[in-house]
Amino acid sequence: MTRNQTLQLNDGHSIPQLGFGVWQVDADVAEDVVSQALKIGYRHIDTAKIYGNEEGVGRAIASSGIPREELFVTTKLWNDDQGYESALEAVDKSLERLGLDYVDLYLIHWSQPEKGKYLDTWKAFQEIKASGKARSIGVSNFTEKALQDVLDTGVVPAAHQIELHPYFTQQAMRELDSRHGIVTEAWSPLGQGKAELQDEMIGKIAEAHGATPAQVIIAWHLAIGNVVFPKSVTPQRIQENWDAQDVTLSQDEVQQISALTRVDGRIGPDPADFND
Repeated sequence: MTRNQTLQLNDGHSIPQLGFGVWQVDADVAEDVVSQALKIGYRHIDTAKIYGNEEGVGRAIASSGIPREELFVTTKLWNDDQGYESALEAVDKSLERLGLDYVDLYLIHWSQPEKGKYLDTWKAFQEIKASGKARSIGVSNFTEKALQDVLDTGVVPAAHQIELHPYFTQQAMRELDSRHGIVTEAWSPLGQGKAELQDEMIGKIAEAHGATPAQVIIAWHLAIGNVVFPKSVTPQRIQENWDAQDVTLSQDEVQQISALTRVDGRIGPDPADFND
């Protein structure tokens, strides 16, 4: 597989399929690990206001020497900032923390269905895109109903970021996204804990390819068309994750991994119930 392969978004922009995530990365560590990732070759960085590390990400970008147009930066609007006016204010604050004039992708972090603010927020997002403060806009952790409500506005999200890993493949949501030309992004792509990394089938596939289980899982995400941004603060793992682009799985191997999905495979909050 070509390294730094991109996917086309429905608004004409493109997104690197393999990125670097900084969820649960301390603010004082983010600058260092993002700098390492950029030196290795990553050009897609995924952060969020709630991660508390936008400043560190911004410092790493500023010191990298990489032209801004070669980078793809995502951040997300936190739940407390949902609503029309507050969303317009929040993007300015994120840009200030990042030290950027624009982000490549701005996402509504959770639909919060009981709060009922996501359509007002989406209206603000359209203005944010029109102003150039975000090249593309999308959603994250939306229920099927909330996503349909957004689609009914006539402005289709460019991307939908959801929990997605071999034990929770989200086929129905991926199919819904695909029908509308929405790119699916996977958070917690390796699962949490070590269960999936110690799965016997994944281990056998890894051995056959001379790869690590994590590399096999990342290769699976790439093969089924997900955008994926594994997180690590370990230099060796940051490099290993990047090298997963060299692992090419057979169609049969992809199907075997996809078949591992479980009804109870979700490890994070259910978007239908998450309203904090």
